[in-house]
Amino acid sequence: MPNVYARRIGVLASAAALAALTSLVNAPTAAAAPPTPMSASAARAYLATVTPKTEGSTSGYSRDLFPHWGTVSGSCNTRETVLKRDGVNVVQDSACAAVSGSWYSEYDGATWTVATDLDIDHVVPLAEAWRSGASSWTTSKRQQFANDLTRPQLIAVTDNVNQAKGDLDPGKWMPPRTAYRCTYARMWVNVKQYWGLSMDSGEKTALVNVLNGC
Repeated sequence: MPNVYARRIGVLASAAALAALTSLVNAPTAAAAPPTPMSASAARAYLATVTPKTEGSTSGYSRDLFPHWGTVSGSCNTRETVLKRDGVNVVQDSACAAVSGSWYSEYDGATWTVATDLDIDHVVPLAEAWRSGASSWTTSKRQQFANDLTRPQLIAVTDNVNQAKGDLDPGKWMPPRTAYRCTYARMWVNVKQYWGLSMDSGEKTALVNVLNGC
């Protein structure tokens, strides 16, 4: 079992009491994960059809052009929905904020028990999407992309690992936990294929190399 890290002050007593009171309503569920991506063979087949294209620039890019996190239902937004989905025994308060639970970060193998230690990663980063075709989309389409719960585009991971990734593509960054790289490559290809985003040569080569070993 991975070690549990605790970098911040634990949950306040009031939150702990709330967790106890709501535990019956929020029954523990099995560990969840993003939607299953396309198979490695399907990803390889798609990559064989891809003609690499030079990436566009970030001119005009702003995260505000990809509105997130959108409301999913009630007071729950996309971030809180992913935290609930990707965690174990997650208890949420009346505002849908996770007050307790456990999260395993697939990128680095760390386990966290405080929700603020997690970022929700856009597998295909917003700036990468902009350079790969999203600059020509409507804001509404970019909003759908930034909050996509149907494809394997969003995942709860260790915050500083996500920040180290930034807007890098697989030619420049892959999860430090090598056991997850096949899944990550499948996720990346799945998202780019569905949204019709281009790939540059370094990105495609890195994906092919990973997927050939899957």
